[in-house]
Amino acid sequence: MRIASTLLTTLALSAIPCFVPACSSSASSTAAACSGTSGDPQGGCSDGLACEAVEGGSTACFAPVLVQGRGSSSADGKAVAGARVVARDVNGAIVARDVAVSAADGSYRLQIPATRKADGTLTLPAFTLRADASGFASFPSGLRPALPIDVSAPTKASDGSWFVQNAGTDVSVDPLASTSGLGTISGTVQGAAANGVAGTLVVAGASSALAARDGTFTLFDVPAGEQTVRGFLRGSNFTPASATVVAGAELKGLVLAAAGAAGATVTGSIQIVNPSEGSASSTSLVLVVKSTYVATIARGEAPKGLRAAGVTGAFSITGVPDGTYVVLAAFENDGLVRDPDTAIGGTATQEVTVAGASAAAGSFKVTGALDVRGPGASGPEVVASAAPTITWADDSSEDGYDLWVYDGFGNQSWAAPALPAVTGSKDVTATYAGPALKPGYYQFRAASFRSKGGTKTYISMTEDLKGVFIVKWRAARPGRDPLPPARGFR
Repeated sequence: MRIASTLLTTLALSAIPCFVPACSSSASSTAAACSGTSGDPQGGCSDGLACEAVEGGSTACFAPVLVQGRGSSSADGKAVAGARVVARDVNGAIVARDVAVSAADGSYRLQIPATRKADGTLTLPAFTLRADASGFASFPSGLRPALPIDVSAPTKASDGSWFVQNAGTDVSVDPLASTSGLGTISGTVQGAAANGVAGTLVVAGASSALAARDGTFTLFDVPAGEQTVRGFLRGSNFTPASATVVAGAELKGLVLAAAGAAGATVTGSIQIVNPSEGSASSTSLVLVVKSTYVATIARGEAPKGLRAAGVTGAFSITGVPDGTYVVLAAFENDGLVRDPDTAIGGTATQEVTVAGASAAAGSFKVTGALDVRGPGASGPEVVASAAPTITWADDSSEDGYDLWVYDGFGNQSWAAPALPAVTGSKDVTATYAGPALKPGYYQFRAASFRSKGGTKTYISMTEDLKGVFIVKWRAARPGRDPLPPARGFR
């Protein structure tokens, strides 16, 4: 994929237990003990059973829990074959027992672990999905978020297995504008143990993929020519590998070899200035791989675990692998944004390079955000018009506003510079007046500014993850097309 995946797997996922009678297994009272761990899908169990953790610390054999759905193109709803689908937790760690590959009809199945009570009642983990396919942007990517899958009502099959299948498990992916000059790289990440490399972020320029539990990975849509492939996993370093990519072909057998532990720590500090009413008293920071960073929408790929939460001043992130990162402060929806005021220090987007030793990321100023009224105030929102009305909260001391609209790949669709300040209203409103918007995901960003002597200085902005809206191409088809926030997005 050529577009960097979003960071929305940093949404606050929490366990969504299923303690209803339908989630109880009648076979649990006689479940056989297994020799493996809950991370081992077999673990000495008979065929068709999975070795699962039982509350209290033991393990036993139970009928498995499967997530199943369909991969399709967001452009026409047609099946996407060969998509690699994986389930991840809030830190980007792989939850599923393996990576699923979609069939010719787009269908896939993922086995996920489920802790059991003594009576067999399921406790399912919270997770989101990621999907990668040749000729399509990764999901999530650009402006498209991955929201937690609803696991509250699994269905029991006649063979005793459990299924989670709903609108959220159907994954639609966005076709690339062109696949000319692109190829594929596949290979293996090698570590001390196979389970130790699961979820390694593999990167070649802006293209990325996740390694499965056995270390295998596939990078789709890599530009032809000489490429350097790198692996990023908290606590581990890997030797970069060179690859010669041929358009329309797959380079197989590339190996990312382990290169020792990653013991570096990235440190820095934030200062919260002029917080707005309702904004949080703390924020978070994430490290995203620089080559995947899309500056216009301030998003990129964050290796699992490279995040600091609840930050009010000094912060540190340990186990950082070698590489160059962009440090994003106040990325999540907390009423705060990186201070855009370039007239003061500590407001620029920071980069940090780790090369075998700890590194300082500098100091950041964070300020209160301009609250988004709509569209996209509480999540991606379907709009009825291709020329939506855009509204955000008025700043208290501005001379005017700049407004931008970006498509799902981070390309600017329209800009309205120097909108006048408002008086007598708590909100600012503008109507999109750019080129006709094609079906897809978009985001508006607004920034307030002061102007002195012809020099414009930004003082606040809307939040990084808000203001996302969707222009539809037809009436929504249940289970396939983007749906309003009440039902979720794939």
